[in-house]
Amino acid sequence: MSYLGVGVSPANVAGAKMKLNDRKVRLTELILRCSVCALALVTAVLIVTDTQVKEVFTIQKKAKYTDMKALVLLVVVNGIAAAYSLVHGVRCVVCMMKGSVLFSKPLAWAIFSGDQAIAYLTVAGVAAAAQSAAFAKLGEPELQWMKICTMYGKFCNQVGEGIATALLASIGMVLVSCISALGLFRLYGGNKARQISRW
Repeated sequence: MSYLGVGVSPANVAGAKMKLNDRKVRLTELILRCSVCALALVTAVLIVTDTQVKEVFTIQKKAKYTDMKALVLLVVVNGIAAAYSLVHGVRCVVCMMKGSVLFSKPLAWAIFSGDQAIAYLTVAGVAAAAQSAAFAKLGEPELQWMKICTMYGKFCNQVGEGIATALLASIGMVLVSCISALGLFRLYGGNKARQISRW
């Protein structure tokens, strides 16, 4: 009978739109969390497996990620981000299968705080690694730091690829933290709308 307009109220239509929007937001969050997990893993693998051996006057020097502490930080941060995103990706899948929506304010605050912390960590890790990579690429003539990338070209290229994927992962994590902020603050905004509609 609803095709005739009988039994359809504006509240039912608005509720159906909200459920559709919630489903889209949850799907977007799941896709972003899975993307962050994959990109963070790719970053860690690219940087950890990156080595290059150069022979200087019959002495072999091996460049590896542990030589630059900013790259160690980037690997650790991306490992944490990948594990965190995997756990919350599983949570998103379970919530989608159950059809439940987040109604607990303490849990929403915990997710929001965790997402914010991971987003800040990933951005800080990318910034530190990019700064170190710039010194390796360009050197610092005033301090007599030489351009390392002229000697270790393959190493620098792979580090650059790792930093680029880490940047994508950090952008994804920032977007995820925006979605969790939306989910948290919607818990506080709904009561006001209900109170206004009563008047």
